[in-house]
Amino acid sequence: MSEHVSPEAAKHLVEKVSSRYVAEIRKEQGSAGPDSEHLKTLKAELAVCAADLLALEEAGSQEVAEIAARYAARAQELNGQ
Repeated sequence: MSEHVSPEAAKHLVEKVSSRYVAEIRKEQGSAGPDSEHLKTLKAELAVCAADLLALEEAGSQEVAEIAARYAARAQELNGQ
């Protein structure tokens, strides 16, 4: 990921990953036997996304780049599952 990433681009990456977690939470909740530990993990990850979205509002360019890189990698991981 480039060092210069706009906050909007980083926000898009975080929202993309957040949407994936929301979809996984809904899928798990709708299953015949929801795994409570998996739900707990997914909800915790979603909370981290929310915190990072807030952090982006006041982040400097270095922090924006770090958040963007983290979420780009996470999106790739989730797509590989």
